[in-house]
Amino acid sequence: MIPVHLAGARRSNAGCEGCLQESGRDIPFTFAYQPIVDLAGRRVFAHEALVRGPAGQSAYSVLSQIDGESMYGFDQRCREKAIAGAARLGMTERLSINFLPNAVYRAEVCIQRTLEAAARHRFPIDRIIFETVESERVDDEAHLASIFREYQRLGLKTAIDDFGAGASGLRLLADFQPDIVKLDMALIRGIDHDRARRAIVGGVVAMCNDLGIEVIAEGVETADERNCLADNGISLMQGYLFARPAFEALAPITEGSWLPAA
Repeated sequence: MIPVHLAGARRSNAGCEGCLQESGRDIPFTFAYQPIVDLAGRRVFAHEALVRGPAGQSAYSVLSQIDGESMYGFDQRCREKAIAGAARLGMTERLSINFLPNAVYRAEVCIQRTLEAAARHRFPIDRIIFETVESERVDDEAHLASIFREYQRLGLKTAIDDFGAGASGLRLLADFQPDIVKLDMALIRGIDHDRARRAIVGGVVAMCNDLGIEVIAEGVETADERNCLADNGISLMQGYLFARPAFEALAPITEGSWLPAA
């Protein structure tokens, strides 16, 4: 989750200057990685890079130190460090990186350091997913769509995280279709015994199928939730049922969390 004071920051020429000056460089951080599984293929689809303090402290402990100026350099460092960590761990699956849309001044310029980091660490760009949170305030939705279009043009994957938690999700999909939509965990919790949640999720899945968008269910914690989501056509899932985030490591999938063999 991105602090509101960062999500609402205004873009300006200071953004490019902030990246060049490495603003935010004094804030130490690292990553934990949490897998996203593909039930149909019984494999790991991707790993999400989650910001942590250097000793495993919460994401908030790091993000609360970022202000409107330091977010530009911090966003760049997050991308580079997540890629470096994935390469060091020998990750062969996709890497999902959260980014701050309001820290991107010009998508074609701001992405260059990411591309250089991918080349330096020999991490294929078509295995990188950039996701942003639907519930956070974005000053200019057309700007967000333009960022996503540039990323897709370069071969990067795009995702809207926490879909259903905010008010702009459907409007974003009308203007731009990302590669992936990640359903907010509030829609997933207890879905197996909640008719309204099943109907809403079923509608989103049908819509995304029509638009050629993959759906990931976040926050899956029970086998009953997993089974209900699978019955509703969702194969990609993320949550504690499968694995908790692993600090500076790739988490093994919990034994018995896959669907029973047919």
